[in-house]
Amino acid sequence: MLRRIAGDFGGTTAVNGLVAFIFAASGPVAIILAVGAQGGLSEADLSSWIFGAFFVNGLISIGFCLAYRQPLVFFWTIPGAVLVGPALGHLSFPEVIGAYLVTGALMLVLGLTGWVRRCMEAAPMPIVMAMVAGVFLRFGVGLVHAVRDDFMVVAPMVLAFIVLSFSKKLGSLLPPLIGSLVVGVIAILLLGKFHSEGTTPILVLPNLYMPAFSWQAMVELVVPLAITVLVVQNGQGFAVLSAAGHKPPIDAIAVACGAGSMLTAFVGSVSTCLTGPVNAIISSSGERQRHYTAGILVGLLALGFGLLSPLFVRLLLSTPPAFIAALGGLAMLRVLQTAFGVSFSGKFTLGALVTFLVTVADVSIFNVGAAFWGLVLGFGISWLLERKDFRR
Repeated sequence: MLRRIAGDFGGTTAVNGLVAFIFAASGPVAIILAVGAQGGLSEADLSSWIFGAFFVNGLISIGFCLAYRQPLVFFWTIPGAVLVGPALGHLSFPEVIGAYLVTGALMLVLGLTGWVRRCMEAAPMPIVMAMVAGVFLRFGVGLVHAVRDDFMVVAPMVLAFIVLSFSKKLGSLLPPLIGSLVVGVIAILLLGKFHSEGTTPILVLPNLYMPAFSWQAMVELVVPLAITVLVVQNGQGFAVLSAAGHKPPIDAIAVACGAGSMLTAFVGSVSTCLTGPVNAIISSSGERQRHYTAGILVGLLALGFGLLSPLFVRLLLSTPPAFIAALGGLAMLRVLQTAFGVSFSGKFTLGALVTFLVTVADVSIFNVGAAFWGLVLGFGISWLLERKDFRR
């Protein structure tokens, strides 16, 4: 087996795997830190979260890439992570972890029974993506505020992102988000804005949390989390892999997401999903039958990143808050663009608009978060006023 993997590994797969990992370890990690800051989590909580997100999911990724000879990389649901931020304002972290466990159990059952495909077909994608757009909007606004708050650091990052996005040749050599990260780090060092206090352990000692179960957390988080994993994130992953000629095993992936979510919950990490952007990068070029080796490389790098999570968390938290906000906002631009396009370009547009407005308003009803009510009210409006779209 090792000889075959070594034979399939090459320069193109190595570069794609490295770029894909750097993407996962930059903007998405900044989102976790921003969500953690919003929810009042400690540095130890964040290190444990990132350990679960990278180390445990890295093991799952390596196993699936070897078993199916496809680039099947698993990380965490970014929309789900963003949902957690507001929830931590009125729920305890153990209650959120209890919701993670129930979500994982639900996905495990759906995967084992083969109901995942039916659930994906039943959820109107424009309404789901409108909820995603409403949740992610704060990151786009946060990018604008970051430019205002720390212009000398953030403006060069935005400029680098624009230049690398404009030039396809440059963008293929250095992805825009990674270029923005490099430029931002240089600006921070030149301006003397890197401030690290105290000492921090290099290797992680993950926290083990005792979950708490409350109906409020179940109602607010379980259904939105399951939808973002099975429909939004996994659906995106299926689409990019199918476009590259692969045949991802839908039910087996749902089982892995359910089991992985239950395992990572105990160290405080949000639900596991099949990642779309990372799998898109590693399957973007090279011979299709060799793509799985890039997935294995991403998994191996994720193991190391997870083990060293306290070091990376301290380094990122020592940068200005605007740097994290800008990195998270830039990482979300394309996702926001896609979410708005899917939400308002075809069917269910009125329901999608109601979902978006309710989610953005961020008004809790019966202490249940706005994302859940956005889905409920948007679906209800479409059922009443857009019945023809359901018939289609």
